Formats: sequence, structure tokens, C-alpha cells
Amino acid sequence: MGLIERLGRMFGLGKEIDMDIGEYMNAAEVENIDALHEATDFYVKPVALESDTDIKLIKTELTNKNIILLNVAQVSKRPTTLKQIVNNLKGFTTRIDGDIARIDNDKILLTPSKVKIIKKRK
Repeated sequence: MGLIERLGRMFGLGKEIDMDIGEYMNAAEVENIDALHEATDFYVKPVALESDTDIKLIKTELTNKNIILLNVAQVSKRPTTLKQIVNNLKGFTTRIDGDIARIDNDKILLTPSKVKIIKKRK
């Protein structure tokens, strides 16, 4: 049993916990995030991928040691484009010693250098 499940039972919550992470940000909002929050070493930034032009922003954020929670729902309507973008991002994360993993059909997690995602239990 995970920590969240134990806490949920302690507080009398059901099995399902609705965690509102808010809306995904567009490219302009991501660039302004530092002004909205107090300074920290890095951020976890939710980004909605709307076109392949957002790739440059994602790469910049990863280079700046930020973790990206990428919503690809909009681009998933074009499977060929989505595959090209994901392959591009896979190559980039490999080059910077980062990591990438699909969370579900619409979400991808990207991490910067020296941050790895555990994908399977051994």
C-alpha cells in the first residue's frame, strides 16, 4: 500500500483521490513561470504540445533542468506528427542523459540530465 493510499484511509477518503493539477500551460505561459513563483533549483512544468514549434521550448526547459509533464492530446489526432515529435524528443533526452516515458495516452514525462524514470519493477 502506497503512502497516498494510507493517508487517504487515515482521512477517510475512498480509493480514488482526485488530484487537480490544473490546466496545462501554453508556450508563452511556461516562459513566464519563473516570475510567478519563488526561486527554486528546478520546476515541474506541465506543457500542452500544440505544434512542433513547441519542441524548442521543451528542449530549452530540459536544458535548464526542469521536468516536463507533456500533454500531447492535441497532436495525438495526427499520429505521424506525434511519432516524429516523440522520436525527436527521445533523441534529445538521450543526448542530454535525461529520460522520457509515456504516462498514459495523452501524457509524456520528460526529465533533464541525470534524472531517470523508473519504468518497470524488477
